[in-house]
Amino acid sequence: MNKNAAYLSHYSSPIGQLTLASDGDAILGLWIKDQKHFKSNISEKTTKKDDLAIFNKSREWLDAYFAGKNPAISALPLAPKGSVFQKSVWQILCEIPYGQTTTYGEIAKTIAKKLGKEKMSAQAVGGAVGRNPISIIIPCHRVVGTNGSLTGYAAGLDTKIHLLAHEK
Repeated sequence: MNKNAAYLSHYSSPIGQLTLASDGDAILGLWIKDQKHFKSNISEKTTKKDDLAIFNKSREWLDAYFAGKNPAISALPLAPKGSVFQKSVWQILCEIPYGQTTTYGEIAKTIAKKLGKEKMSAQAVGGAVGRNPISIIIPCHRVVGTNGSLTGYAAGLDTKIHLLAHEK
């Protein structure tokens, strides 16, 4: 595959049309229709290519997810583009179990500990969570505000509520 290109495919889901992006080997993005930051991490020219093996594998993963199963995130090769800080936040998101949530503050504490800092801004974490380019698979919808309050979601709060209810 051409590493200077990005390939796109679509998936019809219970929450609407999803757009998948890949470099041919790994998933670069998964966006829900009308999501903020749509394709913001893809600078390469994009070409529609539904028959890539990675897209077939991703559709199988999504089929299992929407059927109520808990497919392993590690079953898919993921290559989200972002800063070192963003990637560290996204890695923590991948560790949140199905049916559970965490807060921006808890993620900030975890990152601060990893970096050997006394504290970290929950707002900075929120910015990284909001820029997660691989929705659903990297479960940013599992992050809530203090006291479990539902806060922003790039694809809208209704979608976040739907995904959380689906997983419980």
